[in-house]
Amino acid sequence: MSPADVAPTDPARTADSADAADVPGRLLTSGSSADLYALDDDRVLRRYRDGRDVGPERALLDHLAAHGFPAPRVHGDAGPGLVMDWLHGPTMLQALGAGEMSLHDAGDLLADLHRRLHAVPPPLGWHAAGLPAGAPSGPVVVHLDLHPGTVVLSERGPHVVDWSHARLGTPELDVAVTSLVVAEVVVDAGGDYSQAARALLASFLHASGTNPLPALDEAAALRAADPQLVPGERELVHDAAALVRTLVELTTHP
Repeated sequence: MSPADVAPTDPARTADSADAADVPGRLLTSGSSADLYALDDDRVLRRYRDGRDVGPERALLDHLAAHGFPAPRVHGDAGPGLVMDWLHGPTMLQALGAGEMSLHDAGDLLADLHRRLHAVPPPLGWHAAGLPAGAPSGPVVVHLDLHPGTVVLSERGPHVVDWSHARLGTPELDVAVTSLVVAEVVVDAGGDYSQAARALLASFLHASGTNPLPALDEAAALRAADPQLVPGERELVHDAAALVRTLVELTTHP
């Protein structure tokens, strides 16, 4: 788990978030749903503020580790939180911003991580926390938030963090969500960031080998309903979906 997994700490919020006796260690970052604390040089605690049951997330991470997928290793749970490896290193997003990674390599890596994840057999009897009975499912584990901000380039290689959205689904859905997240930057940022994000999106779509269009509408609905979106992001989803559709169709029918 990397401190970049959640947004920068808001000092005003942290003073109200917990009594001093309830703080397990140095607060590294605080995001929309979780706080990240340093327990020592090797471990962090990612604690959800809504008190959710972290059992399903721990079971999934243990399962992924047993099958060799690069996700944070869990040492234990503590109430609504997980004690995990502290993954030291920049996120892919930070590496791209610093010019330490090319957009082509980033697209290839995102596609490879999707392929590796979808090749892991789903855990028997596993069900993501918070999903209602009868929710759409599928044959593979999907992350549903795998993008340059959730890939940490640690000393042990790239690792995927932030599994709070994970469930069972289809590879097409996972690829579609990643495509939308990147496309939202294209339609919102303008200038150099927009051009770079468009190049990354094209590289990822080409490398993935998975057509996201059959699941694009479902992915857009998931993105639009995500309570963690900040003001203004939800309005980008429609244009992002249109861009993904255009790029895929141009690739398929040049």
